[in-house]
Amino acid sequence: MSHAPVAPKEERTALGLGLMALGVTFMTCIDTSAKWLLLAGVPVVQIVFMRYAVALVLALGWFLPREGVPVLRSRRPLLQLLRSFALLGSTACNFAALQFLPITMTTTIMFAGPIAVTLLSIPVLGETVGIRRVAAVCTGFFGVMVVVQPWGAEFDPAVLLSVGAMLSASVYYIVTRMIAGSESISTSQVWSTGLATLAFAPVALAQWTWPESLGTGLVLLLVGVFGGTAHTLATMAHRYADASILAPVVYVQIVQAAIAGILVFGTWPTQWTLLGGAIIAGSSWYIIQRERAARRGL
Repeated sequence: MSHAPVAPKEERTALGLGLMALGVTFMTCIDTSAKWLLLAGVPVVQIVFMRYAVALVLALGWFLPREGVPVLRSRRPLLQLLRSFALLGSTACNFAALQFLPITMTTTIMFAGPIAVTLLSIPVLGETVGIRRVAAVCTGFFGVMVVVQPWGAEFDPAVLLSVGAMLSASVYYIVTRMIAGSESISTSQVWSTGLATLAFAPVALAQWTWPESLGTGLVLLLVGVFGGTAHTLATMAHRYADASILAPVVYVQIVQAAIAGILVFGTWPTQWTLLGGAIIAGSSWYIIQRERAARRGL
C-alpha cells in the first residue's frame, strides 16, 4: 500500500510563512481601499457593510457545499456573538479613524494588540503574567504614547478611534482563544461575517449611496474580497506553522502601510510614528516569545 509523500516540516513552515505574508498584504489592501473610498465620499457604514457582506457570500460559497448546514450551527452562540461584535467594532472604529489619520499611524496603533491581550488575559483567562511580560507591556504602552503624543499640539482626537479599534480587536482575539477547540474555523468565519452583515445592513441600506464611478464600485466590492481572503490565508497559514513563527510576518504590514501611504495618498510616516512603531513591535514580539516559552514550561 503506497502513501502520498509528506512534505518536510521546513517546506510546510515556508508555505505557512508565504501564506501569512500574502494574507498581511491583503490586510494592507483593506485599509488602503477603505481610506481611498472614504476620501471618495463613500459613507463609513457602507464600507463596513460591504466589507462583511461580500466576505459572507464568499464564506458561504466556500463552506456550505463542503460542510452543509452544520457550518451554521454554533456550540457557543453567546461567545460567537461577543466575538463577532468585537470584530465589527474594531473594523468600524478603524475605518472611522482612517478618515482623519494616516494609514501608517492606524496600522502602528493596531500592533499594540498583543499588549492589550496580555492585560486582558489576566482577569478573563486567569493567566499568570510574569514581571518580564509586565515590563514589556509598559514598554509597549510607552511606544503607543510616542506615536499618539497626547501631550502635543498636533494631537488628533481621532486617535481614540484607532485605540478603540485596537482594544476591540484584542477582545476578539481573547474570545477566539476561549472558543478554540469547541468551534470550527468555518463556523466562526460564517458567524463573524454574518452577524456583522446583519447588524450593519439596516443602517447601511438606509444611507446607501451609489458609487459615482465604476472604479469606486469595484473598490467597494474589493474591500470585502480582500477581507475574506486575508482571514482565510491567515487561517491556512496557522495550519502549517506555529503562531510564534508567523508573528514577525505581521509586522511587514507597517512597511506596506508606509509604502501605500506614500504611493496612494502622498503621506510620509513621521519620525515619531517610526520610533513608536519600533518600540511597539519590539515589546509585542517579546511578549509573544515569553508566551511561547511559558507554554513549553521554560
